[in-house]
Amino acid sequence: MSSPNLARLDRAKPDLADEAPLALDLRGVRRAFGARTVLDGVDLAVRHGEFVSLLGPSGTGKTTLLRILAGLDRASAGEVRVAARRSVVFQEPRLVPAMRVWRNVVLGHARGRAARRRAEAALAEVDLTHHAEAWPRTLSGGEAQRVALARALATEPGLLLLDEPFAALDALTRIRMHALVDQLCERHRPAVVLVTHDVDEAILLSDRILVLAGGGIRFDARIPLRRPRQRLDQAFAALRARLLAELGVAPTDVAA
Repeated sequence: MSSPNLARLDRAKPDLADEAPLALDLRGVRRAFGARTVLDGVDLAVRHGEFVSLLGPSGTGKTTLLRILAGLDRASAGEVRVAARRSVVFQEPRLVPAMRVWRNVVLGHARGRAARRRAEAALAEVDLTHHAEAWPRTLSGGEAQRVALARALATEPGLLLLDEPFAALDALTRIRMHALVDQLCERHRPAVVLVTHDVDEAILLSDRILVLAGGGIRFDARIPLRRPRQRLDQAFAALRARLLAELGVAPTDVAA
């Protein structure tokens, strides 16, 4: 079995003069756990400023792929090239309870006065400046996840990885988080890879949607809808139906 090659992509050097540089480039990526192969020959390229969502039934390798991109797991074979600066936002905020909010934002990245300035700037972007001195236990679920997002963006990552970060939020908070993420990604322009089970969420946020199945990418399409997107739009509904079909969900299942 060949060893995977993990390299980093230089953000400053575009591959093509008229296109953004690559933030990740996967070639022939395979990941097996014993006799079970989860990813089998995945090829994927994502450029800076591009928002990509991964859909697929449970067990198709979405989180495994995200963990490989984050450097939390290694491919069994293939080539993995990623941006030098990466950040991850998980389903749980993963804040340190014994550290105040502002210190959580710059945890492991900055020290001294510069750390406080960076934290306050990041918290201002998620409208939480007034919670800088708060303890994580005093935050609501949505506030805690906004802190996690501020922490992820504070380092200006070239690649932002989102592992179902809105799944545990209530419906209204989730809508607000969608708008916030859309705004922040437009401002910072990282490449974004979102793992989600929510088809509407993927359509609302993404430039491109992938469906994983059988160890590889079965569907890969760019979203032709203009922003802001509306769920009641006919084109939105048509795309939702197409994606649900790719996921093996029949219209009667949705209606039920």
